[in-house]
Amino acid sequence: MTDPILKTRDGDIVTLTLNDPRTLNALSDGMLAALGDALDEVAASDARVVILAAEGKAFCAGHHLGEMQQMRQAEDGGRAAFADLFDRCTAVMTKIRDLPQPVIAQVHALATAAGCQLVASCDMAVASSEARFGVNGVDIGLFCSTPMVALSRNVPRKRAFEMLSTGRFLSAGEAQEAGLVNRVVPYDALKKETRALAERVAGKLPAAQRIGKGAFYAQLDRSLDAAYRLTRDAMVENLADAGTEEGMQAFLEKRPPRWT
Repeated sequence: MTDPILKTRDGDIVTLTLNDPRTLNALSDGMLAALGDALDEVAASDARVVILAAEGKAFCAGHHLGEMQQMRQAEDGGRAAFADLFDRCTAVMTKIRDLPQPVIAQVHALATAAGCQLVASCDMAVASSEARFGVNGVDIGLFCSTPMVALSRNVPRKRAFEMLSTGRFLSAGEAQEAGLVNRVVPYDALKKETRALAERVAGKLPAAQRIGKGAFYAQLDRSLDAAYRLTRDAMVENLADAGTEEGMQAFLEKRPPRWT
């Protein structure tokens, strides 16, 4: 059996690749466990950026429906197993948010249901013009309630609810217009453009990215006053870093910063 997640590193950039094309990279028990472990490894490393990519005809087709149907064989009809599955999936999605490094989804093709949730959970996303995005569980009688948490934090409310309640897919261009992806590029240029974005992020001070990413998500759901207090503390922490001192001095001296 092939590894469900391929991990490669090139310089400061780590690429995690979903590698189960047979299931359209469904978030099976094995895939979720492998992705969670890979994220933990990256979090403990000195990598500066993560690219999340996929092999095969789809980026990710969501949860593994075959495994979910097997869960129904339990005495409770699968209720405990379903709850455990969604808890484990939520843990993986929140690991992406909590990762010190920015995460960029490289979406070459279909991302549906929990696969769309995976894209929405990443900090940024670059999509090929052939990609499509949907939360179409409603088509089989299952409203995508957990995927909508990440989706509704990316896409305007009415747009998100239409996707959830109709099962309608967004084209790559519509996904960009809705705010789900940052940019859309031709299929053949996807890897190059994603890499270029990753390299630009990797060129910044890691401490600034780590502190800033944490503050970005922490302030979103707070009141205005609380958000300013939190971000004030983040700015103070950032300014206390030696790398920031060097960056500011380099700017004043009109030279590139010498970060270690």
